[in-house]
Amino acid sequence: MNERQLIEVIEPVLARHELELDALDIIPVGKRVLLRVTVDGDGPEGHGPLIDDIAAASRDLSDALDDSEGVGSGAYTLEVSSRGVSRPLTLPRHWRRNIGHLVRITTTTGETFEARIVATDEDGADLLIEPEDPRPGKGVATPRRCAYADITKARVLVEMKRQDKEED
Repeated sequence: MNERQLIEVIEPVLARHELELDALDIIPVGKRVLLRVTVDGDGPEGHGPLIDDIAAASRDLSDALDDSEGVGSGAYTLEVSSRGVSRPLTLPRHWRRNIGHLVRITTTTGETFEARIVATDEDGADLLIEPEDPRPGKGVATPRRCAYADITKARVLVEMKRQDKEED
């Protein structure tokens, strides 16, 4: 399989669905090859693609890859998914699409903290560092600006029940 040829087939198909190629993994699995295509995009609300968008793109990708020489003559399995929360935030668009989410950040100085993304631009993110005790009235969130160049690692944290979203 030719990765460059595969990307030349995949990117235009994704673009028609308003999606972007985030990662392409070509994994040998016995006599088959697993093509793992990870996609991203703004989606209708600016926070990532919907499952229906990914499903439609997956069908079109399958057809395009079947007609492509980039796949070769061997058998393959196509897996198309979104970035999900487990992938690191590495580009400004990843940060923008996660406004409102809680993230764990490690800086170039080794500092690690949790903060909520409030706003972003091309250079960095405006954050609210969560108080030690997140219960209402038990602490105050601290605003902080963090340049992307000062961040070595950032991941979205899964929140089962956000404190500020609780109903009275």
